[in-house]
Amino acid sequence: MDSPFGLLAELTYRCPLACPYCSNPLNMAGYRDELALDEWRRVLAEAGDLGVLQCHLSGGEPLLRRDLVEIAAAAHDLGLYTNLVTSAVGLSRPRAERLRAAGLDHVQISIQADEAAVSDRIAGIPSFRRKIEAMRLVKELGWPLTMNVVLHRHNIDRVADVLTLAEEVGADRLELANTQYYGWAWRNRAALLPSRAQLDAAEVVVRAARERLRDRMDVIYVISDYYSRYPKPCMGGWASRQLTVTPNGDVLPCPAAQSLPLPRASVREDSLARIWAESPVMNAFRGTDWMPEPCRSCFRREVDFGGCRCQAFLLTGDAARTDPVCHLSPDHHLVAGAVEAANTGSRAGDPALVPRPHRARRPDRIPRGSG
Repeated sequence: MDSPFGLLAELTYRCPLACPYCSNPLNMAGYRDELALDEWRRVLAEAGDLGVLQCHLSGGEPLLRRDLVEIAAAAHDLGLYTNLVTSAVGLSRPRAERLRAAGLDHVQISIQADEAAVSDRIAGIPSFRRKIEAMRLVKELGWPLTMNVVLHRHNIDRVADVLTLAEEVGADRLELANTQYYGWAWRNRAALLPSRAQLDAAEVVVRAARERLRDRMDVIYVISDYYSRYPKPCMGGWASRQLTVTPNGDVLPCPAAQSLPLPRASVREDSLARIWAESPVMNAFRGTDWMPEPCRSCFRREVDFGGCRCQAFLLTGDAARTDPVCHLSPDHHLVAGAVEAANTGSRAGDPALVPRPHRARRPDRIPRGSG
């Protein structure tokens, strides 16, 4: 594609939760100088000119931005389809009504499990009840609702109950996404990676639910990379369909690419169009010319594009290596070893989860009715 159709606008990395699988950067200090409202308005206008159709307002927790309503309104006025990706902590009725009036099209709410004690333990704060209330508010106001659950060793056995909860709250779409190991999830990989038996059992439940709910709810199941024979394509191909703008204005081909040793490109220094077309960070792994063997001669080179560059870097120290998830990769033993450990370790001896540090004011201090 000549232009992207999706923009992930990461408005802030601040968040009231402490999820141990968070994929946001470990170095939060580099993102404190957040883009101001006028800067986001310019970015959104340039994204529209570039061909972007979908705008996902994310974070961290985007509700911590006091100007969220104004940002959503700006995207709506440009004709972008807007999706709020949120923990829903801080989504009061006045704020929700203002976002509805601003033209926000869709709400995606994350929840950690189907039961309060488990969900709150994983989230790091009491939040389950507020999330359920927010989901019901979203449906009451007429929005489409996506419920998102990141799956891992500590909740994947509860998939059947998660599906029941999604039905109870009237979700239009349920995303069951196995953990991607970046950021804090990478640090907690040994404690999060499920066993093969857990995955097999979950997939049976999901397949049955898809059939039963096919006329009422879309059930999306993102498989676990580490158990796949081939890797997934990075965002549909590096810098081919999507782009991410981080809170400080850095532009990336995917949300995890800030970990790679690539030159930075910022909307504070250049236009989005020039960054998309000409910047080294966008062109580093575009297409297939960069590929090493075995990717270069593989029949799947234009299917999975060598897999995830960020995963390759984290596992091997070289972003240009074949994704070690692939069974053909010379580094596949790095993934196989992690999988073996997840299947032979004692559940009683699992390492403790390291929670992501809190990076937000207390949610109850967010002014009522603020954006």
